[in-house]
Amino acid sequence: MENIALSQSTQKNSIFVPVVGLSLFALASGYLMSLIPLSLTFFELNTSLAPLLASIFYFGLLLGAPCIASIVTRIGHSKAFILFLNILLCSVVAMILVPQSWMWLLSRFVAGFVVAGVFVVVESWLLMADTQKQRAKRLGLYMTALYGGTAIGQLAIDYLGTTGHLPYLVIMGLLAAASLPALLVKRGQPQASEQHSISLAVLKKLSKSAILGCLVSGFLLGPIYGLLPIYVSQDMGLDQQTGLFMALIIMGGMLVQPLVSYLSPRMHKNGLMAAFCLLGTAAIFLLTQHSIVSLSIGFILLGACAFALYPIAISLACDNLPTSQIVSATQMMLLSYSVGSVIGPLVAISFEQMEHGLLLYLGASFMLTSIYLGGKLLVNTRPRLSAP
Repeated sequence: MENIALSQSTQKNSIFVPVVGLSLFALASGYLMSLIPLSLTFFELNTSLAPLLASIFYFGLLLGAPCIASIVTRIGHSKAFILFLNILLCSVVAMILVPQSWMWLLSRFVAGFVVAGVFVVVESWLLMADTQKQRAKRLGLYMTALYGGTAIGQLAIDYLGTTGHLPYLVIMGLLAAASLPALLVKRGQPQASEQHSISLAVLKKLSKSAILGCLVSGFLLGPIYGLLPIYVSQDMGLDQQTGLFMALIIMGGMLVQPLVSYLSPRMHKNGLMAAFCLLGTAAIFLLTQHSIVSLSIGFILLGACAFALYPIAISLACDNLPTSQIVSATQMMLLSYSVGSVIGPLVAISFEQMEHGLLLYLGASFMLTSIYLGGKLLVNTRPRLSAP
């Protein structure tokens, strides 16, 4: 009977639909995130709009994160996934039809809101597993699909360009294709009744370091997605290599996931995040060099360190939670990430008057986080070290 129940549970929560749909979504999203700031001039929009577009996207993500669970509960994971992808598709259409600043800002806000839905639906779908080992395996698969698709999407900048309507038409086609697995495969989604809210008392017990890790991840990734393509293209004078270097960042994030999965249960997670932040500071130094080799290594390390924080943090937050509370936990972590992503680009532009301004911002974010988490780890372990 136990085997039959386990088989039924597995059928109710197949990973095929979310992984395939997420991979196609990631291809479109990776291309779109770098395309938007680079295509502003084609649509006769001021490049100063770039940080605002990045921040309002993450502001939509911030507002969307707390609202998703009720939608998923009402209509189910599969239908919610289709709904969010189609709204995202419509937001891209609106940007092409009305190339005005207000429409782009509105479209990116709506996009942020529904992308929050995509993330929460896929994360909760995959993390609703029976054991910690299954969760870790699925989280690694989720991150690999997300970052791998995003990295390949970045390469489209060099092959399809950043001018004209073709890039946006390709993105629309990928978003439409991402809905197909959920439309064609009717089985495999978890039941909405499996989802339960986390009480306020449990929320207060969520690791502060986990929340900080997601917050800093937003501080870093918001400017990386929204501002770094322009910085590489204009400030670094590497217009022809922008897509390649952005792809190296995402590739670094994808390649580090197996290492994160291996080290996370074997090391103190505060120390692990602090170590990645320290390595990220070294990566920023490499990006100030002019050698192609140094730049390539620097971009890969930057991606590895920036993208390592979120999975470590969410793993830390979910370590002792039952399956029924995973949706609420992922919402809380996404909320923290969104706050950082909204603030990050706005703070980063205050560094633009300095030489290597964006790199200074990223380096300071890495260094301060490393110092804080390292110090917290030392404080927490000091009594153990002094014990006889």
